[in-house]
Amino acid sequence: MKLIRFMLNAIGTLLYMCCRSFSSSSSAADSAVVDSAVVDSAAVADNDDADIPLCQEKYDVFISFRGEDTRRTFTSHLHAALLEKKITTYIDDNLKRGDEIKPALRQAIEESELSVIIFSKDYASSTWCLDELVHIQECKEKHGQLVIPIFYNTLPSDVRKQRESYALDPLEQRFENSIDKVQKWRDALTNAADISGFESKNYRTDADLVKEVVKDILTKLCRASSCDLKGYVGIESRIKNIESLLGIHSQDACITVICGMGGIGKTILAKAVFQRFSYKFEVSCFLRNVREREQKHGLDHLEKTLLKEIVKEEGLSNVSKGSTWVRKRLSGTKVLIVLDEALGLANSVLHGTGVKPSRVWVQNEEGSSV
Repeated sequence: MKLIRFMLNAIGTLLYMCCRSFSSSSSAADSAVVDSAVVDSAAVADNDDADIPLCQEKYDVFISFRGEDTRRTFTSHLHAALLEKKITTYIDDNLKRGDEIKPALRQAIEESELSVIIFSKDYASSTWCLDELVHIQECKEKHGQLVIPIFYNTLPSDVRKQRESYALDPLEQRFENSIDKVQKWRDALTNAADISGFESKNYRTDADLVKEVVKDILTKLCRASSCDLKGYVGIESRIKNIESLLGIHSQDACITVICGMGGIGKTILAKAVFQRFSYKFEVSCFLRNVREREQKHGLDHLEKTLLKEIVKEEGLSNVSKGSTWVRKRLSGTKVLIVLDEALGLANSVLHGTGVKPSRVWVQNEEGSSV
């Protein structure tokens, strides 16, 4: 009976969609309600601050690489691009490596949802890298860990057949008393080379390669995250409803507002949509507990926080909110902003920053203004 009553209450949630074009002459007052739909939220625990349940993974991505080959070049660029997309990434910055990987590194591999293996020229000359590779393969086989190989200035066929710099003959001599260990390395190289990945020779620049790799990682992580929502009744259909209302593929700008009584899963739905579609935008930001943060730190602090998240620059204290520099920086950029528990502050926050986003999602308590 409690579940029935809960579902009946949830059915009363209203979702309003407001659209407007953000031109240099438009203002917040130009917004108009163009559509509305009744949407019942997912059946969730009665906790307004509840987050989407996480899998056991601590990291989104683990990067396996040969430091002397790519640490200061391709790997650093890929790492920075992943962090910019809010992808939690483990990268080993320990420059002094021994013969065997440490337990902490094994644990990091096990706690990652996806591993990226950068097969550079001298990757196979490092027993550390080869041990990482073996452990990644074990996690793939036992736990279904996602794996993306990148053949950076190497060929998949050389990795698969252990030719050229991937020949393991010198290691066989060095580890003649541990032939099983060498065989594990061979098997891991062969299996990894058979996985669909990326070859650097197919891309004009490293920047192009990084862009495509990050896009593929986001796609794979988004697909995997759908398993996190299996305990939430009906949430997939709600996500599809929101996708259509947001008009993600449209060139027009719009604001979407979801409001309803506390505890029916508005924040969970908002985070699910954000995780599912944020990779489709060049810039994205999920700002939680807007009202609470405004009361603690003030509107000016909130505006600067949002601006910093969007522009991705440190030292913004000298940049006036709403400045020409901000407008030029974001001109033509596709931006997604989610304001959680905004309670009448959405227009104030956005107007104060001078940002004119492509899509805005505002999550409110029932009956409160935007």
